[in-house]
Amino acid sequence: MRIDQLNVVLRARSQWEAMELGTALVRRHAGAIWKPWLLLTLPVFALLNLAGWWLDNLWLPAFVLWWLKPAFERIPLYVISRGAFGAEPGTAETLRAQWNWGWRGTRAYLTWRRLSPARSLLMPVDLLEGGDAGQRALRRSALGGGSYGHATLLTWTCWHFEVMLKLAGVALFFMFVPVEWLSESLRATWELIGKDTPAWAWIGFNLLAWAAMTLISPFFSGAGFGLYLNRRTALEAWDVEIAFRRLRERLLRTAPLLVMLLAVFALPVLPTHAQHSDAAEPTPHDNHKTASDADAPVATPESVFGKTPADTAGFRQAAARVYEDPQLGTKRTVTRWVKKKPDDAERAQRDDLPDLPFSTFAKLLALISQSFLWIVVGILVVALALTARWWLPWLRGSGRRRREAESPVQQDVLQLPDVLPPDILGSARQLWQQGKPRHALALLYRASVEVLSQRADVVLPPGATEAQCLRASRRMPQDADRLLFARMVRAWQYAAYAGRLPREDEFQALLGDLHRQYGWPA
Repeated sequence: MRIDQLNVVLRARSQWEAMELGTALVRRHAGAIWKPWLLLTLPVFALLNLAGWWLDNLWLPAFVLWWLKPAFERIPLYVISRGAFGAEPGTAETLRAQWNWGWRGTRAYLTWRRLSPARSLLMPVDLLEGGDAGQRALRRSALGGGSYGHATLLTWTCWHFEVMLKLAGVALFFMFVPVEWLSESLRATWELIGKDTPAWAWIGFNLLAWAAMTLISPFFSGAGFGLYLNRRTALEAWDVEIAFRRLRERLLRTAPLLVMLLAVFALPVLPTHAQHSDAAEPTPHDNHKTASDADAPVATPESVFGKTPADTAGFRQAAARVYEDPQLGTKRTVTRWVKKKPDDAERAQRDDLPDLPFSTFAKLLALISQSFLWIVVGILVVALALTARWWLPWLRGSGRRRREAESPVQQDVLQLPDVLPPDILGSARQLWQQGKPRHALALLYRASVEVLSQRADVVLPPGATEAQCLRASRRMPQDADRLLFARMVRAWQYAAYAGRLPREDEFQALLGDLHRQYGWPA
């Protein structure tokens, strides 16, 4: 692996930015990931469901498919680990690699490490780095130490996304159920789940589980690979190494030019240095100079570069930046709290001072103020003692204002006769005038159910719901009968469950329509 071939910008990132980098790699190589994923997981899904059908146990395929997720997650890891280095594999190459690539490290994730919360972070160590078991254990400990919590949170989040997608698929099915049939459909579904679930329902749920895994798992593996890259960058300074390698490449490209410049500027500098060395030789009369003083060069730009003009300002700026590095000559300030004690000599000197008139006045004023404060405190204590009978019960909690007793809820039970009266409309109108609108609507609804049983020639079970009655009303021969019955049911439901009573004119119009359509006497 050559990190200089990475087409990802390596820098110090937070854990969240690292996971975003991994998901961006998945989006970049989406085609190379999902094509082999579908080609591999769809046949496995079909075989597992066929086996479950044959064994008459269709919940088992979903569990086995979920357990095999680490084996399928090798596909996105294989693609992005090579795509990050500019070598995106093709679909056929990725499928061929699944037969022999990474199985040594995947066996652990299919057995005792299957429920590891940091699987997305630790799988790249076993599948990409290799080595024996001891080396891989040390690498997992080193890389997982600083990102284990974020990897666990990633696993928990992706699991919730998969569950929400499954629930959304189930809810999408009920969105196409009419409102009047919704309660009955939910009840039938609950009965199917609890007693004898058909095969098509199990297969549909397994298909939802596979679709959720197909959508979320590649992003889960990609985010874990981003955490892996970030940890290696932080521990092994990949970004610094890449910067030095690029600097070396630039220097190698400019090496011929540097050699030529040195050759050009070195020729005129050599004679100058020779002259300087001749002039620096000590004469016999300079007996007071030692050999070390004669040999010591003077560190000036002219002595280094000769007469050739040199840009020393850039060198000085670079040196200044180096010394500004906080790692060179760092300073630390230590703050320590100590008990403040006055010096004995200063205390003795303060005691020896004579009492001045101003000092005596200050002491007198302080004494008066202190006495006044004690008097105020005494008055407050006496006032509290005298008023204790008012505030002490309140403080204990017994003086709270008692809540007024709430009036019991009045329940108006619907009491209808067992036998319908001959004058249905008149009885309903009488109940409405007596202030019992719900009783009136209940009577009309019960009478309409009797008409439904006669005209549709059906026998309704005792306690039939409104939805059952509406389904039975489809057998009524006339459209006007069906529409009027649906209108009656809707008025009764609004009054019984929503507390929405019809207006006076609406109630009278409903009575008139029932009289004309059902032939009830007015």
